[in-house]
Amino acid sequence: MTGELMSNWPMWASLLTVTVTIIFYVLDRWSMEAVSLGVIVAFLVIFSLPGAVGVDNEPITSVDLLAGFGNPALITIMALLVVGQGLFQTGAIEGPTKALVGLYGKRPVITLLSTFFAVFAISAFTNNTPVVVMFLPVMSAIAMRMKTSTSRLMMPLSFVSILAGMTTLIGTSTNLLAADALRRIDGIRLDFFEQTSMGLMLAAVGLAYIALTARILLPDRGNFTDEIVPSGKQFVAQFEVTPGHFLLGKKPIAGMFPDLKDMTVRIIQRGERAILPPFEDVELMNGDLVIVAATRKALTDLLASRPGMLQQLWNGGADTESVDEDVPALSLVEAVIAPGSRMAGRTVELIGFRRLTSAVVLGIQRRSRMIRAKLGQIRLEAGDTLLLCGPTEAFQGLRNSRDLILLEWSQSEIPMTAYGYAARIIAVGMVLLAALGITTILIASVLAAMAMLLFRCLNVRQASRALDLRIFLVIGAALTMGTALEQTGAATLIAGLVVDAASPYGPLAVLSAVFLCVAILTNILSNAAAAVLFAPIALEAAHATDAAPLPFILAVIYSSNCSFASPVAYQTNMLVMAPGHYKFSDFVKFGGPLMLVIWAAFTFLAPWRFDL
Repeated sequence: MTGELMSNWPMWASLLTVTVTIIFYVLDRWSMEAVSLGVIVAFLVIFSLPGAVGVDNEPITSVDLLAGFGNPALITIMALLVVGQGLFQTGAIEGPTKALVGLYGKRPVITLLSTFFAVFAISAFTNNTPVVVMFLPVMSAIAMRMKTSTSRLMMPLSFVSILAGMTTLIGTSTNLLAADALRRIDGIRLDFFEQTSMGLMLAAVGLAYIALTARILLPDRGNFTDEIVPSGKQFVAQFEVTPGHFLLGKKPIAGMFPDLKDMTVRIIQRGERAILPPFEDVELMNGDLVIVAATRKALTDLLASRPGMLQQLWNGGADTESVDEDVPALSLVEAVIAPGSRMAGRTVELIGFRRLTSAVVLGIQRRSRMIRAKLGQIRLEAGDTLLLCGPTEAFQGLRNSRDLILLEWSQSEIPMTAYGYAARIIAVGMVLLAALGITTILIASVLAAMAMLLFRCLNVRQASRALDLRIFLVIGAALTMGTALEQTGAATLIAGLVVDAASPYGPLAVLSAVFLCVAILTNILSNAAAAVLFAPIALEAAHATDAAPLPFILAVIYSSNCSFASPVAYQTNMLVMAPGHYKFSDFVKFGGPLMLVIWAAFTFLAPWRFDL
């Protein structure tokens, strides 16, 4: 026994290392990046020792262990993250979501169902993290209209996006990782829609569970919508009507200017003459200054929908519908005039704010009263909040300013909606290229990521920010662990234990056992790690039972997407945790049964789907 143990020590060392890694991930005392790096280093050290060979007595080299970082599936995932960031950055998904909220007053039930359907449909073909980010304010607004707690909608939002990931090859990164294992081990390529029929049935079961139990199992923690919906405080802002400006020649309707949505015009300055409300028979002319009171969101929406205004704002030129290629990516941030600031008592024009800070003042907010004056002629006071517009580099230089207190939490980039159509076309083209078999999903996703950059849907800095280091390291470490388990025979051992326990009850029992094991593991680790670790194990179980490998790899795909019972199981769960004011136990209470329901549904449907 001791001799057998010593002869197989690389396998036992690999199992021990993977077990310790899982424990470290679960304890969450160290960052996932640190644990991932640690396990990679551990395996590099283990297989550098004398006698550390695989089952075929061939050495397992560092090239083998690190090959995961060049894995096509990992490259595809990184490219898809860039594509998703491009959709988010351009607001390509935001327009349809706003239309849904607008329809809620007329058809509330249909609107709510349509919103969840939109989340499902989009998440099936793109990374669901930016989709959930886009729909968070939509769900918040719907919760407010429903007069219910956001906790009743936020977790279903995350779970619907996860269920959609089961239905296509690019639905989630785990699908690609499991499909890569099937190609690498058995030489079988998974078709784009191979998993769709079964995935839709499982998703239907999951959606029915959510619809029937959400009001019973989800907590009601009061109405927290105000914490997600942008603040209603109003800034004084002004627009200069120039040749080609969208306001040129516009007239008010019932005293309001429809083109300035959600804004109140306080004064129109025409030369030395100030035109005050109510506005009647006023036609805006070249040179007019339109001074408005508007929320930050209203100003952001206007600037995002009118790229020419950004050009005017930044360059001082005429407002046109064309986009100045030299205008940098601009962000908004709020800053408070500090007590004792040298800016207090001086106007924005007198300070020379643009020259001094490399940012422009878009609006001014004063708590004590609403100002009715030209923006540049307002004398600043301590406590005034300035809405600043400029590139990120400008705000970095203001962090140490003694005159301004920069509210860095308030920084957000202005969506480049002028490129929204390009982003949608690129994303749809990527899906069509892969779905029609014209090219592989790897090539299609890399082409789409490059197109996002070439067509200025996002810049290099935004693209690099989309390349999540945590995802990169966790998947790379999981691939390293999978390689070690596979080449040392540990995967065969685990598969044998699963088969021995379930084989007396037939192939269906083995398939069901694999599904349950992965579903549990995906809530302890991450779904990517669970897919990579169990894909070779599932294929070994298929070989041991002389069964077709396809049902087993699909079982891994579906089960690794059952990340419902833990907030750390998937990124979208983390996204909705704070807005929904959830506790860890809420995910266990609502998501745990959902995981078991999906497992039971798969076990019931598998004989029909796979002729078992």
